Amino acid sequence: MAGITDRPFRRLAMRFGADLVVSEMVASREMVTARRGTRDKALGADMPGTAVQIAGAEAHWMAEAARIAEDMGARVIDINMGCPAKKVTATAGDGASGSALMRDVPNALRLVEAVIGAVAVPVTLKMRLGWNEESLTAPELAAGAAALGVSRITVHGRTRCQFYKGRADWAAIRPVRDALPKDVPLIANGDICSLNDARNALAQSGADGVMIGRGAQGRPWLPGQIADALGGRVPRAAPEADDLAALVREHYEQMLSFYGPGLAVRVARKHLGWYLEAAGDPAGLRRTLMTETDPAAVLSLISRAFTPARRTAA
Repeated sequence: MAGITDRPFRRLAMRFGADLVVSEMVASREMVTARRGTRDKALGADMPGTAVQIAGAEAHWMAEAARIAEDMGARVIDINMGCPAKKVTATAGDGASGSALMRDVPNALRLVEAVIGAVAVPVTLKMRLGWNEESLTAPELAAGAAALGVSRITVHGRTRCQFYKGRADWAAIRPVRDALPKDVPLIANGDICSLNDARNALAQSGADGVMIGRGAQGRPWLPGQIADALGGRVPRAAPEADDLAALVREHYEQMLSFYGPGLAVRVARKHLGWYLEAAGDPAGLRRTLMTETDPAAVLSLISRAFTPARRTAA
């Protein structure tokens, strides 16, 4: 997720047991030309269980970006054909990419073939159901990609024109399962925010696994909990009170180190907001946390917000 699944966030999700973590989407041309900050999105690619996700509309740039990501240590290259953002699907810059490619399956498959031919690591593909209800091309695209050698297909249960409106339609993913060889895993995505959601998504879609996106915002432990439960293991407990305060402080400190204080203070605000939401907005400190610019003061506020004893004392 752009602006969210950076290296600090991915590290936390992996520590809590996520089977696979995926980088922020990286524009392929900007990856190759080393536009400032672009390759930073793929930092941490050498961590076990990490995929680097690339996007673009031209085979040359996609292949070169995949090679760079592999050289950075990526264990998996993931191709994004699911992003619905207008700036990604428009025909400017790197071309109409993301979910726009679902309207041009032949070109989409040319990109898949180029990436697979460029690297030795597994290549996976993320998509939506199609561009709109009249163009549900996911089964066709998935089958073609599998024939080229894609290792895994992930489908978000919405069309591009739905963006994030309504509810993801997990049952609409099942035609993709029917179109794929049995040895190519299918992953269901969209609105999976709990273990119950995961089980329902698997049952309705026929998928082999689930991918969690927005459901992990403020809860980096959730993918690991769901993986534990689906794998027949006892899910590890979500951090609370002092443990939660320590986790949020650690996440904030990692962001300070990764981005530098000036940028980190701004980037971290959304994460702090999600942590507060997940914890029931304790102590009503949201506005103060969202506006504070001194990192030391933010760390102190985190302790007050998430530690009951300190909230009482305050």
